[in-house]
Order: sequence, then structure tokens, then C-alpha cells
Amino acid sequence: MVTLSPIVERWGVHEIELAGPSGGNPFAEVHLSARFQFRDRIVEAEGFYDGDGVYRVRFMPDAVGPWSYTTISNVTELDGHAGTFEVSPASDGNHGPVRAVGIDFAYADGTPYLPFGTTCYHWTHDMDEDRERSTLRTLAASPFNKLRMCVLPTGQMRPPEVPFAGEDPDGLDRTRFNPVFFRHLEGRVRDLRDLGVEADVILFHPYDGGLRGVEDMGRETDHAYLRYVIARLAAFSNVWWSAANEYDFNRAKTVADWDDILRTIQRLDPYEHLRSIHNGTRMYEVATLYDNTKPWVTHHSVQHWDATLTGTWLAACPKPVVIDEISYEGNVGKRWGNITGAELVDRFWEGMTRGGYVGHGESLTGHQERAWIGNGGGLYGESPARIGFLRTIMEQRRDGTILRYLGRRQPARVTVDLPPGDAYEVELIDTWNMTITPVDGVHRDRVRVELPRRPYLALRMTRV
Repeated sequence: MVTLSPIVERWGVHEIELAGPSGGNPFAEVHLSARFQFRDRIVEAEGFYDGDGVYRVRFMPDAVGPWSYTTISNVTELDGHAGTFEVSPASDGNHGPVRAVGIDFAYADGTPYLPFGTTCYHWTHDMDEDRERSTLRTLAASPFNKLRMCVLPTGQMRPPEVPFAGEDPDGLDRTRFNPVFFRHLEGRVRDLRDLGVEADVILFHPYDGGLRGVEDMGRETDHAYLRYVIARLAAFSNVWWSAANEYDFNRAKTVADWDDILRTIQRLDPYEHLRSIHNGTRMYEVATLYDNTKPWVTHHSVQHWDATLTGTWLAACPKPVVIDEISYEGNVGKRWGNITGAELVDRFWEGMTRGGYVGHGESLTGHQERAWIGNGGGLYGESPARIGFLRTIMEQRRDGTILRYLGRRQPARVTVDLPPGDAYEVELIDTWNMTITPVDGVHRDRVRVELPRRPYLALRMTRV
């Protein structure tokens, strides 16, 4: 009888499950990893304890063909297990993890990726199955292909499960983890992957208020937490790592601490998923951006209200610029959460026509118990449809396409100098009403366009 090797697709997940000790503290005392080999290349991935005497190692293979593995552990019953599996070509829609390529992004198979992100910080924490399914349906019908989401709850939350074992909030044992919480979290990350949505996983934030002590756990505990989260989630192809949301609001950590955290993420993740760290702002007057030229950062993750600075950030550090927080469409009593849909769409066009990417958020009240940015559910704003229109425009761009955004001004006409030597077709785009109107003729050197007297217009010039 011939035993067939398991088959997993390229950039899928191969999982090893082993039985081992449950006594003592397996999270801290048991070390498990596996070395995966394809031809003469070896990749090592760490394993994790999943409770009830079960240990797992997850692996994302990146090459088609036969792979083998051997486990390594300080515990006899987990050490030296060997096996093989076969990797098939990726299925349709599976392009692998996203990488930074210059100032842009592409999937591992070379397919361009344009991030159109949104934010639902705590959509998984209540473990509300109906709301989570509603969130996934909303995402499936939206233009958004990236979601920012937190692992840690905030201080005022009382979720049914938290990442650590023990009594929440003041009886937690931060040397042990809660597999129930993480099984739920990784299930939602898997759901996002199946929708084609990148999960931008926020590992730390400054909103604990001292309740659970997670803002100042110390480096050893921080490292153990990172090791566990990365071991559980890194094998999913759609994961990005955000070291922190508003890192500079955490008074317990220095820049050196954040350097250490980002280096640790880089060291622990065998797949080199994207890594960033998100800054805060002080009353919208000062933004403390991290030094994104450091080699352990793959792209800018910016909070700022002024998208016209995109070119400045790119010049200072030629890595992709993602303005993940540029204010939210909403009506809450906070400056960050009460701009109109038109203002948000304007900022999207400003940032993206300057070479960056912009993120969405919605903080509209009066439609559901809590707004989209906190808990997901439904989207009720005016901006998502217009952002979808922009996404279509950006995905249609090719070499020789020039986009010029005219912004909030409403001139009667505009003159644009064209690159010499080529002919261009010109179109007038109404970014709010989502219309595209051809300008008569084929144009060389210069084009003069009569405009309707309204703002939020753009010109698209396509080389013939």
C-alpha cells in the first residue's frame, strides 16, 4: 500500500499537529520548530502550544514540488518527527504575500497590488458571529482590500476572551496565552484571506490605560507575545505586521524599544511579511513619524491629515507611503472622526495621484450600535463608492497614463503641458459624480480644457 503525501497549494498552509506535555507552562517551557526543505533550501518555522496537549507548526511553502520536514524540540515526544508533502501550483486568486517593490507593492507572483485599506480595530474581539459575518459581507461588496485590526483589546473593553490566560483584566498571566482567543482571531484572518483582503495586524497600541499592563510588559514578555502571535499567524499569506498603532503615545516604550520590536518581528517571521509602525498626532498639529529608513521597516504607515506631503515623505524615504489614517468620514466629536465623505475622497485623490496610498475609516453614528472603525458591521458613508471608482481608475493606469487632480478649486479652464513627442487622449473625471468625459481630439505638447465650475475634478491623459 502506498501512502500519498499531503498536498497543499503554493502559498497555502501546511500544518503539523503533535501531541505533547500539558503540565507546567508549555507556552514558556516547551520549544518547538520545524525545518522545511525544498531541494537545497531550508526554512525554519516556530511552532506553538494550542492547549490540551496539542502542539502545531504552520508553514507557508513558496515553491511547487516535494517538500520534507523534521521537527526540533527540547521535549522528546515532539523532537525528530519527519514527513513529506507535495506543493501544487497556486489556485486562481492566490498570488502569495504582498511585497514592497520600490515605492509600490506587488504580490509574490509579480501581480501588482494597490492597497485600498480600511480600519476595523476590534471587529473580532466581541466574538459576535453575526456582526463578523456582516463585516465580511460588507468587505466583499466594498472596494477595500486591506483591513487594519488589533490583537490587544483596549482598556475599556470587556471582551469574552483576551490573548492571555487568567482572569481578565487584573488577573491575567502574561506568560501564558489563550488558545480560544487566537483560534477565533486566526479564523477571521483566514476569512479575510479567502476574500482577497490583507490583514494588517496591529500588535501593540497605547490604549490599555494600565488596566491589563500590556503597554509595559518588558522586553522578555513582549518577545514571548510576538513569538506566539507570529507562530500562529505568519503562515497566512495575507498577513502584514503593524508593530503599533500610534506608537509615540505609549509613554512606557522608547524608540529603542520599538526598534527592538521591529527587529524581533523581522527575525521571527520566516516569510518576511510587510512590517510598519504607525505614528500618532498631537491635536493635529504635530505628527511624530518613525524613521522609516530603518531596514526593518518595509513601508510608511502614516497618520496625517495632509496628503499633499506624500511627495515629501517619498523623497525622504523611497518606500511605499500608506496614509493609513487621514481622518475618518463621520460625525463624532473628535477632529479625527468627523470629516465629510467629499473631504475623505479628496484626500484619497491627493495622496494617490502623488504616488502614495490612502486608507479609509468610518465613524458615523446613528446607524448601528458602534461605528465601523471600532467593530465593523455595515458601511453607511458616501465615500466607499467613490473610493471604488478611484480604485478602478488606478487599476486601469498603464505606462504613459498621466493623472492630474485639480482638487477643491473650481477654475473655469486649465492648461496642461504634455510630454513632448507623443500624442495623448484626454478625459475629464468628476471624482464625486463618478463620470468620465472625453475631451475632443488627440493632443500634443499642450492641452487646454474647459471645466464645469465645480471642485473635485481630475484629468486623465493617456498616451495614444
